[in-house]
Amino acid sequence: MALPDTFLQELKLKSDIEDIVSTYVTLRKRGNTSVGLCPFHNEKTPSFTVYPETQSFYCFGCGAGGDTIGFLKRIENLDYIDAVKSLAQRVGMQMPDEGFDDTLAKKRRRILSMNRETAKFYHSYLMSDEGKVGLNYFLNRGLTRKTITKFGLGFAPDEWSRLRDHLKSLGYSYAEMTEAGLIKRTDKGGYDFFRNRVMTPVIDMRGNVIAFSGRILGEGARKYVNSPETLVYKKTNELFALNFAKDSGSDKLILCEGQMDVIAMHQAGFTNAVAGFGTALTNEQVRLISRYTDEVILCYDNDEAGRKALNKAIGLFKNTNLKIRIPSLSGGKDPDEIIKNLGKERFAAMLEGSANEIEYEILNIRSKYDLSQTQNQVDFLNDLIKLLADATKIEQELYISRICEEMKIEKSSVYAQLRQYEQRNKYFQNKRRFEKEYQNDQRQNARESFEKSATTRKIKAEKRMLALLIKYPKCAKLCENFDDKMLSEGFIRKAYDLTLSFINDGVDADISQYSQYLTDSELSELSKTINVFSDSGDYKAEFTDCLSVIEKEYNKNNAVDVSQLSDEEFKALFNRKNKDGSDT
Repeated sequence: MALPDTFLQELKLKSDIEDIVSTYVTLRKRGNTSVGLCPFHNEKTPSFTVYPETQSFYCFGCGAGGDTIGFLKRIENLDYIDAVKSLAQRVGMQMPDEGFDDTLAKKRRRILSMNRETAKFYHSYLMSDEGKVGLNYFLNRGLTRKTITKFGLGFAPDEWSRLRDHLKSLGYSYAEMTEAGLIKRTDKGGYDFFRNRVMTPVIDMRGNVIAFSGRILGEGARKYVNSPETLVYKKTNELFALNFAKDSGSDKLILCEGQMDVIAMHQAGFTNAVAGFGTALTNEQVRLISRYTDEVILCYDNDEAGRKALNKAIGLFKNTNLKIRIPSLSGGKDPDEIIKNLGKERFAAMLEGSANEIEYEILNIRSKYDLSQTQNQVDFLNDLIKLLADATKIEQELYISRICEEMKIEKSSVYAQLRQYEQRNKYFQNKRRFEKEYQNDQRQNARESFEKSATTRKIKAEKRMLALLIKYPKCAKLCENFDDKMLSEGFIRKAYDLTLSFINDGVDADISQYSQYLTDSELSELSKTINVFSDSGDYKAEFTDCLSVIEKEYNKNNAVDVSQLSDEEFKALFNRKNKDGSDT
């Protein structure tokens, strides 16, 4: 069952999309809308737009769109009911006691509850006599008992069903344990997913245990094993220890490779450290970082693998407005080892002396050339110009002045070459961007036309008609003789039928009403439709024209074989054609 309309209307009146979005995205006014950098994809130029009039958002870069509830679903990785609950809590409303289907939300709550009990079980086992080998591992790594407790570290027994039997005694079924990724299912119930491993729980921003990472003791096929993805956990969307780092009081985040590095750094006082989960940095994690800081220190391991991961991370951060800094690490292969070998004061000095992205890249370029040779100097300056083309004017001035002074060459010649490169590069960038936008538009039109077996003209008329119907409910009277079977199957027909039902029930057909009926992609399409296609000087005339185009295009595509019609069907078709005054 759906949530009551009266509840949703009150929730809409008490919440404002700009207030909600602005807690995650820095917005600035642009006419009647607000714009900002999209939190759902990496970008440097704002394409994320908030529409206060329709209480909706749409990103022209990645196509994400929807209402306030849809925004919370995406940004917090929630299902619909949990997003509604979150919004209701923000505005001081109580959820209805009944009358809605929260099956998925209940499943999520059961998984989170199981994970919490599992974390307690692993931690208790670590602190018991049986788990002493696990405790000694952490102590030998230099962790204190206080740190072990703070991070909820634990130990998974070297047994097949110890956790399974414990959770069963608490009332959880084998099916639920499997869905939570805590056991592997078999005909006899299942066996524990983690065995004989020291365990690190993964905790989200709301304090929920959402997954686990286990490190084997001794030799094994896989050194680290992480939880599979579940209803509550998607590894590309999470950062380890961000729940602590966000409250560190620092305006920066330190991004590391490993969880043990992060734990050691927190213990040493660097409580703004975070890490990913066994995979290369992702766009989702970069966007998550950008929600909590404007500057990140990339503190990757001081080895070949670490340098490769660092270069990939730099590439991802280039697509954002985040400032990045890279320390020159020495005295160990990773932060944990450096802190042990040299102490936290020396490590803090390395962080303080971190180079920014441009300085780091200049050092890399410089290392490729012997600058005592003239041709190498020319090649170095050519590479430098390519690097500085994307820098600010101030950065260009500082670095060109410094390098020209060192190399004893005139700044004017370097500037002339830089401006020439910038102009040429800008031309090709604009050309590529135009070609990409044109090709994307062509592909989108072709795909929609193919998927819906409809012409581009019909698809445009359908979107225009739907937008007008939502904004001008009086158009519903013009639909009395319109057959919705003429609409393209899928989103358009679904949204059209929903809109008519809202209007007929006397409910405002605003975007918040659609959230519980449409998928995320459908809601995005609806948001674009109502915000881009809805204004009209004469909505009744336009609406009628749209219906006419839809019917004509439908009839073209569904031309009937007159010889196969019955007498009654032929008469009906003849009368309709005479009425329309058309042969189509």
